[in-house]
Amino acid sequence: MSIENAAIHIVKPSTSTHGRSEKDRSLGKSRFHFEPKTVMQHLRKHIIGQEKALDEISKMLHVVKADFSPPDKPLSVTLMLGPTGVGKTETVRLIAEAIYGQADAFCRIDMNTLAQEHYTAAITGAPPGYVGSKEGHSLFDETAIAGSHTRPGIVLFDELEKASTEVIRGLMNILDTGKLTLTAGTKTIDFRNCMIFMTSNIGAQAAQQYLEKIQFLPKKMQDICLKRIPTQTIIEKVMYRKFDPEFLNRIDRTLHYQAVQSDALPQLVEIELEKLNQRLLHQKRTVHLTDSAKAYFYQDHDIRFGARHLARKIRTELEPVLAIYFLNHPENNDIRIDYHNAEFHVL
Repeated sequence: MSIENAAIHIVKPSTSTHGRSEKDRSLGKSRFHFEPKTVMQHLRKHIIGQEKALDEISKMLHVVKADFSPPDKPLSVTLMLGPTGVGKTETVRLIAEAIYGQADAFCRIDMNTLAQEHYTAAITGAPPGYVGSKEGHSLFDETAIAGSHTRPGIVLFDELEKASTEVIRGLMNILDTGKLTLTAGTKTIDFRNCMIFMTSNIGAQAAQQYLEKIQFLPKKMQDICLKRIPTQTIIEKVMYRKFDPEFLNRIDRTLHYQAVQSDALPQLVEIELEKLNQRLLHQKRTVHLTDSAKAYFYQDHDIRFGARHLARKIRTELEPVLAIYFLNHPENNDIRIDYHNAEFHVL
């Protein structure tokens, strides 16, 4: 049996010993050099409309920074629930960027590629007698997981609900003890200096169907329904059906990300425009949008697809216009785009 590594994306942080110096211990200093306040400023600048979730992230980062986590468990285990495009994976990328200076400085396991039971070996290693058992191969990269003495490792299990039940059960020892001994017994991977994040869309479709059912009721009746049965309750019911109680009981925090609301769309357009200009920076180019051009991107927006829909519209509708203009006018570096008569125009 061979193990494919298509599910993993890793950038290795620098490492050193995890032992805390006696001098720092005596002074009551944390060995971690990141500042939770700085990380949160970075998050709040880019994650819009998720205040409750970000408040919980802030609490978690302060506990990690204070450095008195149980010595036999990961630094934190956080499950992030919510529909697509609301910022769950982006939250992890931004935390990595704030701590390591690189948005991809974490170990990412795409759980949708581990949908079959036999893929458990990709997590726990091949059992004795199978290909790779002696080498102790696994999807995990020990360096990325370990982090360093001054910075925690970061692991993301993305789209958790798409993995098989056996694969998810294979994670339980990691969450419980902070260690994973591979099936062949040849190696133990240490997660105790690591922040673990998991994302899932579980229950999001059921919650959306519920909202669609009550939207035809008067506003007062809608509020009563949502007060009696919040969407969070529906999501949790689906979650409890999908995941074993033993698994859920090993998660420190479960965060609920909300669907992107219309009042957040102007801010999200600004964020996407900033990202575009960051990519153009190496060409010393800048793009500005008029109010009508910005409004085009968030009018008639389908909230089911979240912020990714905005990014996709910019990529497929605005960027081709920019590309053609830059190729035909390479001398122009600062341009302004307007939208009228159902077309983008360079002013």
